[in-house]
Amino acid sequence: MRVEVYDNDVEQALRRLKKTLNREGVFREMKMRRHYEKPTEKRQRKQREAVRRSRKADYRNRHR
Repeated sequence: MRVEVYDNDVEQALRRLKKTLNREGVFREMKMRRHYEKPTEKRQRKQREAVRRSRKADYRNRHR
């Protein structure tokens, strides 16, 4: 990954980098990998995420 720094504005480049990493889910991935997750826990988490995505899609489709 690469972020350009313009006019020696490092703060803005860091903000842009953090925003990009957050959008790609890097921070969430790092947080999850800090501890071992049992296979059963992983399956349950994936199932919960799928249900959440499904409900979110249903909600969006109903309220258009």
